[in-house]
Amino acid sequence: MRNSRRRSRAAVAVAAAAALTGIATLTACDASGGDDAAPNGPSAQDRAGRKAVPVWDESPRSLAAVGDSITRGFDACSVLSDCPEASWATGSDGEVRSLAQRLLGKQRAATHSWNYAKTGARMADLPGQMEQAAARRPELVTVMAGANDACRSSVAEMTPVAEFRADFEDAMAALRATRPKAQVYVASVPDLKRLWSEGRENLLGKQVWKLGICKSMLQDADATDRAATQRRQSVQERVVAYNTVLKEVCAKDLRCRYDGGAVFGFRFGEDHLSHWDWFHPSKSGQAQLAEMAYRSITSRRP
Repeated sequence: MRNSRRRSRAAVAVAAAAALTGIATLTACDASGGDDAAPNGPSAQDRAGRKAVPVWDESPRSLAAVGDSITRGFDACSVLSDCPEASWATGSDGEVRSLAQRLLGKQRAATHSWNYAKTGARMADLPGQMEQAAARRPELVTVMAGANDACRSSVAEMTPVAEFRADFEDAMAALRATRPKAQVYVASVPDLKRLWSEGRENLLGKQVWKLGICKSMLQDADATDRAATQRRQSVQERVVAYNTVLKEVCAKDLRCRYDGGAVFGFRFGEDHLSHWDWFHPSKSGQAQLAEMAYRSITSRRP
């Protein structure tokens, strides 16, 4: 099974590489205004030697979202249920003002944005979601995944960094195989240690956490002994490593933009957390995610 998976990755990667090579060639031609040099302009050799410049459209006209429960708006409206209308990426809730609404307007967002995220999804699920998203031919795909790879029953069960990288590369290759020019916005994995720090003072939140939410970080919330401290630090280090992977893989793609660690670095408080589980974003938290994404996507520079 592993060898088959590697062969599949290799085949998709070859297709993606060919597509990206085509993009780079087209970009170089467009930048020069054609193949014929002006009398006093740069030679063809000079143009060929230029570095490829990332291409970014600040106003895409369609959007597909992939990821996990955060993008599904889980627990933003009611207990233990998805609330896609409150999704930071594609939601219709006016209190959130989703990324789709900010970029496309309410009317177009209703017909030109799609949400393929799944509650409980990990990075290994992203290639399949990307294939679904690509079928819609979106101009922009948003990615928010990785929290569930760190939030496991124990530290030992967290997704290894190498597997996380391979799965994200597979996801990008799956998109590029059919949508070589689609733009990709990649959100960093949230700071789970801050989540513990903010929620541990809330008695209700700690009782909910005992049901098994993100046990690798949140179990025994009041424990401050060496073992508990080391366990939380291990999760934190893994999240940082995941974000490094997201940054590095995205940097290799001309039309991918990483958020620069904005989501990880956001200083969220209790108002930004669902009061159903003190883990997922509330509508206020979803609105903050939408705002961060909008600023990143509409900025001239990453």
